[in-house]
Amino acid sequence: MVLGPGGSGVSVLAAAAAFTDAHPVERAGTLPVREHRDTVLITLDARSPVPALLGVYRVAGEPVPVTSGVDLLHVGRLDVIERAWTEFTAALTALTAGRTALPVVGTLASMAPGELTDLPGAAEFLMLRQVRDAATSGEWRRVVVDLSGVGDPFALLRAPTVLSAAIERMWPRATRLAQAGEKPVLAQLSAAIERIDRDCQDLADLFCDPHSVAAHLVLDASERSRRVAADHLAIADVTALPLRSVLINAGDADRPTSPTADTVRGILGDPDGVTVREIASGGVLDRLSRIRKIAVPVAAPSGRPYGSGALTVESSGEGLAALFELRWRQGLPEPDRLHLGRSGDDLLVTVAGFRHPVRLPSVLRRCRVVGANWADGELSVRFEPDAAIWPARQGGTGGAVSS
Repeated sequence: MVLGPGGSGVSVLAAAAAFTDAHPVERAGTLPVREHRDTVLITLDARSPVPALLGVYRVAGEPVPVTSGVDLLHVGRLDVIERAWTEFTAALTALTAGRTALPVVGTLASMAPGELTDLPGAAEFLMLRQVRDAATSGEWRRVVVDLSGVGDPFALLRAPTVLSAAIERMWPRATRLAQAGEKPVLAQLSAAIERIDRDCQDLADLFCDPHSVAAHLVLDASERSRRVAADHLAIADVTALPLRSVLINAGDADRPTSPTADTVRGILGDPDGVTVREIASGGVLDRLSRIRKIAVPVAAPSGRPYGSGALTVESSGEGLAALFELRWRQGLPEPDRLHLGRSGDDLLVTVAGFRHPVRLPSVLRRCRVVGANWADGELSVRFEPDAAIWPARQGGTGGAVSS
């Protein structure tokens, strides 16, 4: 996944990364073999310039061959909404045919696709699900996702979690399962909602899986990028995004080392598997032949958890006197903007104006927060057992466990 602030050259470097190290596909006669392609470049921007730059038509939802080794897949927000909702309402109509439907079912079936654009996380969820389906189809060896043009890329990746929470608030799982058992007309609807909720969880897990995903942050050499670098790196920490490299779009190849690169290296300190690479992308990049001249080698997934994905829990004491400490490496550009809260099984962490739910290990879900601290680039949160729900025979482990 390639992401960064708007105007940093994310689309161009994502396209260049797709062509770097792409392997041509063997041909049978005059046609390329379609059973397996090497690389697909996925863009989520409805107004992305990439199709025009690569010299191909914009075809929403269908992979378009660009070269013998690279395809382009354009995922459009409105297209995925309309397709998914049309299928969903058709299923509802068939479900209620000849039956007395509940008011909520009739209301859902009568809604037009355009009315769903503001349902929290719905459109983003559908777009990310199509990305996942392409990545797991087995048709391509590599999948390069261009996250430019979607507003805040971190908010996009958080969308499945937001949608799952919205579903739980509107129709809690325990309630819908109980109602499905009592009213057969709701069984299929409940099953459809259950599948959506499972997909939300699957997507949330996928995009922080260091074995499957490698994220690459693009910054340019401007003063603006130097100002926002710390915020983006801190948000990557709290979201557990498996960051593998920071690509500095340095422009002119003859320029000395970019101050942005120095700033990023200073923030990262010990990079722990994250490389900082300057990319010379000078000149007018208005066609495929020029984009292919830019070498953007991107590292593959490392399998190493990142940020809150690598959290550990240390414990001491026994029973209700036990004390637990949750820790992970966390950048904090503005300590006064750090806020912590609790919502069910999640610790709500706000860093650099971005709030993200960090799922608590099971042992901490029966505890309450008693303190927190940030020092030496590490966030620690202390917990103690909640006497009202703590199991009588459970105590501290006296050791440390990973998430």
